[in-house]
Amino acid sequence: MYDVVIIGGGVIGGNIARELSKYKLEVCMIEKEEDVSCGCSKANSGIVHGGYADTPGTLKSELCVKGNRMFADLEKDLNFGYRETGSLVLAFSDEEKEHLEKLYNDGIENGVRGLKIIDGEEVIKMEPRLNKEVKWALYCSDAGVCSPYEFTIALIENAIKNGMELRLSEEVIGLEKSGDIFKVKTNKCVIESRYVINAAGVYSDKVSKMIGVDTFDIIPRKGEYIIFNKDQAYLVNKVIFQVPTKKGKGILVTTTYHGNLLIGPDAEQVAHKDDVSTDEKSLREIVDSARKSVSGFDMKKALTSFAGVRPTSSTKDFIVEETDVKGFLNVTGDSPGLTSSPAIAKKVIGILRDSGLKLEENNHFIAYRKPIFIKKDRDFKGDINAIDPKKHIICRCEAVTEAEIVDALNREIKICSIDAIKRRTRAGMGTCQGAFCRPRVRKLIAETLNIKEEDVGGLAPRSSDLHNRVKRMDIMKL
Repeated sequence: MYDVVIIGGGVIGGNIARELSKYKLEVCMIEKEEDVSCGCSKANSGIVHGGYADTPGTLKSELCVKGNRMFADLEKDLNFGYRETGSLVLAFSDEEKEHLEKLYNDGIENGVRGLKIIDGEEVIKMEPRLNKEVKWALYCSDAGVCSPYEFTIALIENAIKNGMELRLSEEVIGLEKSGDIFKVKTNKCVIESRYVINAAGVYSDKVSKMIGVDTFDIIPRKGEYIIFNKDQAYLVNKVIFQVPTKKGKGILVTTTYHGNLLIGPDAEQVAHKDDVSTDEKSLREIVDSARKSVSGFDMKKALTSFAGVRPTSSTKDFIVEETDVKGFLNVTGDSPGLTSSPAIAKKVIGILRDSGLKLEENNHFIAYRKPIFIKKDRDFKGDINAIDPKKHIICRCEAVTEAEIVDALNREIKICSIDAIKRRTRAGMGTCQGAFCRPRVRKLIAETLNIKEEDVGGLAPRSSDLHNRVKRMDIMKL
């Protein structure tokens, strides 16, 4: 018997879990994958949006701005990787400037700080490698970037440290309520709880319908990205957007928290919620559009492409509410879900309190979580043959040490795959994309967990064979 069951181990579920762990409650999170952050929460741009792109008066407009202002403190506590960069929305004509003015006015109404419209000359002073034909830009000082999967992992690790139970590889297949108690049926057992929070992302409509609440549908929208080697990061300092379209915020160019260049995403409505494939036509369009902002990136330095499917609600806004089934909360939406997630969690706590859940503070709550991946100084001396685990290099490209991988394996979330280590330590995310380190990671996992190497999980299905596509794209002179 639990006080609260959270369905979904993504960034929204993670934030809710950590907030609930601040109270004396029995909380359980159920996630159908073998690890957390395996859906939209890992496959996105990692942008912490300013809040000017959301229609005033919506939940998005309220929660995006509030969430944005929580990231600096969360980074101090959780060490997941966040930095404020600022952003620019580029306009190449007077007509597009009208869109900037609307974004500016909406942003001011939403309470966004650090907003101003600047001319092309000032834009180029800020970002000298942008397209010189830019005429205007909306500058927002409050935007930033984070590592989204590390954020999710950090939140859930911290929640577990403070008493939450995590059940991985367990899929919810049925829901019913008997009296005041919910029975959550999974592929493994039946779990009872007084409250249920549906944070199942693209599957949140399916989960909601299990309990008879059919008030919304989720339209899966796929976005494809291309990520480049770190030597391409010199091209931009801020998050660079173009004027939004009906499909969304458009193709962006940015550096990731860890210093790779990233371009994308497009936006395509797809039939299947698990469709994370990429295709050459979409990648070609992303390249063309990104080069309108900055043309200097070298496609030969592209490391890989990937896709994520984000949940888009038929209500056109976030859904954060207790339903007509008392004790059952739906919590879902789409962009800017990552940015808004800390504020969404605060709102959920308020809803639970109003619904009658007793919230007694956990005086033993531990806010701090130390990092796994350690950024190395230039003078760091590691060696693939070193005996000291802190200096023994497993991944040469990202300078990941044995100590970091062993630390990841001994954290609160029990993992046993190369893919999970990749998300926590960056082993395999560098130039060689794991060609050197993958067998070494597998061997170290087996040794640390005292299991056979063949029992170590591998990588998730890859979205693309980018190297071959790049060759073809170069032939097409893109």
